[in-house]
Amino acid sequence: MAAIVELNNVAATFPGSQSPVFSGIDLAIERSEFVIVVGASGAGKSTLLRVIAGLLSPSEGTIRHAIDTRADRREIAMVFQEARLMPWRRVSANVALGLEGLDVDRIQRDRRVTNALKLVGLANYGDRWAHELSGGQRQRVGIARALAVDPDLLLMDEPFGALDAITRQTLQDELLRIWHETGKSILFVTHDIDEAVYLGDRVLLLGGAPARVVRSYPVDAARPRDREHEDVSRVGAQVKSDLSTLFEAGGGI
Repeated sequence: MAAIVELNNVAATFPGSQSPVFSGIDLAIERSEFVIVVGASGAGKSTLLRVIAGLLSPSEGTIRHAIDTRADRREIAMVFQEARLMPWRRVSANVALGLEGLDVDRIQRDRRVTNALKLVGLANYGDRWAHELSGGQRQRVGIARALAVDPDLLLMDEPFGALDAITRQTLQDELLRIWHETGKSILFVTHDIDEAVYLGDRVLLLGGAPARVVRSYPVDAARPRDREHEDVSRVGAQVKSDLSTLFEAGGGI
């Protein structure tokens, strides 16, 4: 299967800095694949998403997108740790934000907003204000906003990191349902190793200075998964062990 996004020897350096955040990144994401990125704080996980999204230009290497480009959609959408809802807009207007500037008429826009809210379980919440929502509901709106633009690739930067444990697990299961229903490719950043191996087809560990992909872990446990399944636990234990080794080595293996 052809990769939907492919990075070849990619490096990223912040303006004014002499040292790259990461370098030598080779990564291919297949269509409908769920890929997780983990690593210590400062390893460049969020920066990697920004480079793939086109928000930061790579200082070296190439990025190839094999994505269908149309005037009525965006090829890539991002979901952040905070939902970043505009408080002066109702929920439906927040979801429609990403559609502004696209070749979408009002009927299409309303249909997409309705379908996106239904997909995240908020079909009857379109007229509510952000302050009327719980943290989990706000994050669902953020996901709906990303889905409304019909992306091929969904980039998710610790989207459940600020939520309590119960809400977090609920949204993990909801995200898996949405992934199965839409077939989107997902690149998901998290600090939570248990979350990583429960969600992902494979887990990538970033480490070193500059960071690189230290190791890739396929997660072969059948879906739907049991969080306590031995295959899930085994991969999680290996990732945690390697991450601990990174710390002990001062950032590199």
